[in-house]
Amino acid sequence: MTRFRLAAGVADAEALAADRRVQTDFAYRQPGLVRRTTARGDDGTWLVIEQWRAAGDADQAARHRTGDVAVSELVALVDPSSIRVERYTTLD
Repeated sequence: MTRFRLAAGVADAEALAADRRVQTDFAYRQPGLVRRTTARGDDGTWLVIEQWRAAGDADQAARHRTGDVAVSELVALVDPSSIRVERYTTLD
């Protein structure tokens, strides 16, 4: 799970379009990604949840994320001090 807030002056529509590019141009091209979804809370916090087949798949995608153009475009719209990444392991 990744939580963040948009940088000052960034419109939701602009961020949502960038997020969709990440989803189609990067995320779903990564081996092991089962599902990815994005939500926004009433307080303006955004949440991206990704479900992976295995932790190693998530690790590999994280290594490739750094140099990806679509990911970089989305990250440029985010307040870097607000980014919180959490990882959980399913129990079922």
